[in-house]
Amino acid sequence: MKSDRSSKWRIHLLFWILYYILEVYLDFYWSRYQFPDFKWPIRLQNTLILELGYLFVKIPLAYALLYVYEKVYFKGFSKYFISIFIVIAAVFGHRFLTHFIIYPHIYGVTETLDGKEVSGFLNGYVAFNSFMDLIFMVGLIFGVEITRQKNLLKQQIAQLKSEKLDQELTMLKAQINPHFLFNTLNNIYGMALKKADETPDVILQLSKIMRYNIYESSEKSISIAKDIENIKDFIQIQKIRHHQLTINFTEKIDNPSQEISPLILIQFVENAFKHGVSESLGKAFITVDIKLKNGILTYSIENSKQEKPHEHSTKIGLKNIRRQLELLYPQHTLFVEDKNNHYTITLTINFHDTISL
Repeated sequence: MKSDRSSKWRIHLLFWILYYILEVYLDFYWSRYQFPDFKWPIRLQNTLILELGYLFVKIPLAYALLYVYEKVYFKGFSKYFISIFIVIAAVFGHRFLTHFIIYPHIYGVTETLDGKEVSGFLNGYVAFNSFMDLIFMVGLIFGVEITRQKNLLKQQIAQLKSEKLDQELTMLKAQINPHFLFNTLNNIYGMALKKADETPDVILQLSKIMRYNIYESSEKSISIAKDIENIKDFIQIQKIRHHQLTINFTEKIDNPSQEISPLILIQFVENAFKHGVSESLGKAFITVDIKLKNGILTYSIENSKQEKPHEHSTKIGLKNIRRQLELLYPQHTLFVEDKNNHYTITLTINFHDTISL
């Protein structure tokens, strides 16, 4: 709010400076015809003083009208009635200043119109000229203020969208971490019951992964090398538990420091283990292939699956992943092949065409 107010007054101050310069230029040009006997330095001096005097009428008029139109308690007819009253009062002030102060005390002459002396300060034609001068200024200041408010609204909308995006991504990530943690703890629990020798190693691996999930995943982006390392740690845990599982992992990365949103890639691996490893599968396998070349990521995972998956096999995980990809990498492509005995996904991300993380 404070920065908005500061910005508003900076813009308005700039407006009044430019408006003053414009009016000085126009009146100085006009004065050489109205007062041909005056030297140009005198005419310039008089013009500077006269336009400064007019600002004492125009500035209160401008902000009085802005105040009326910005306050909600001025409604309907009352708003228009008050505005008309303010404009009439400003015309009176403008004419009084022109007729009784500017002409006799600055120019040292009586106000004239077409060579004839203006009898009264509210003469119809000159009053209309004052009205048009004031309305022209009001139109300019309202235009500046409306434009400023529209730009401010656009900035606020953009900020709200960004905050909403961050909140949604945080929520989506929060749905992932507990799912992974509970599954792995169940695995460790089963191994502990069997008193498996690998149990301490699995706990150590889990500690490393959870440290990554808690600290690294809070970042908007990390290096792809770190993300791949986390995938390897996850696979290592699963390897200890699933001895009969065949896992092939290949990677070709030409830029390990390439930034990527954390916890995107690992979700596909989690799904592969969740749906591709079953006691009913004799030869279960998972194949992971990651390639990054010239800023283009090609990521494919193929896993074995039951011919008749569980009826309640949820697609929430894939829906979650799709939503994150839509938010972070709108130009991505995700190909899914679901066959009777195997499941394949292929993800392509062109990092040159993605939004800034």
